[in-house]
Amino acid sequence: MHRILLAAVVLLTAYSTPVGGQQSATAPAQAVRTTDVKPDPWAGWRFLLGDWLGEGGGAPGQGVGGFSFQFDLKDKVLVRRSHADYPATKGRPAFIHEDLMIVYPGSDSAHAQAVYFDSEGHVIHYNAELSSDQKLFTFLSDATTPGPRFRLMYSRLSLHSLGIKFEIAPPDKPDAFAVYLTGIVERAAE
Repeated sequence: MHRILLAAVVLLTAYSTPVGGQQSATAPAQAVRTTDVKPDPWAGWRFLLGDWLGEGGGAPGQGVGGFSFQFDLKDKVLVRRSHADYPATKGRPAFIHEDLMIVYPGSDSAHAQAVYFDSEGHVIHYNAELSSDQKLFTFLSDATTPGPRFRLMYSRLSLHSLGIKFEIAPPDKPDAFAVYLTGIVERAAE
């Protein structure tokens, strides 16, 4: 009886740990512990992925354009590229606005950080937050940095549309935001 038991232990050991220390291809897979699974830092932000087209207006005039949100660097950052055309008006020639914003994970999936660059030379650092209902994406610059304060908001209107609002607050009143630009964009057909 002891010999049979000893033979079973030897076979079991040989099956689970073959020579060389590597597990056999026919050995059962180890169960994945739930503590090993990391939460997706982009869970709620994935809605923004893709191309968006629309129009809007405000202080710079009435314009048309679009933007895209795409992952980059093996899904470590979310990159927004934007392009808007503003036609000539009586007091101003036509112009093009382009910008690039890089969003990176923050402390949890509801918070992120972002840095924004545009063709006019602006650089803005944002704290980004996704509302608990995942319908409002808010990018808010720090009130302690010199100059005006900025707030960019995307409101999820439907599965295929977003409302956009960009606001600016003066340096001496960092919470007195005034609307600079608003618009509505639709998800581009794939």
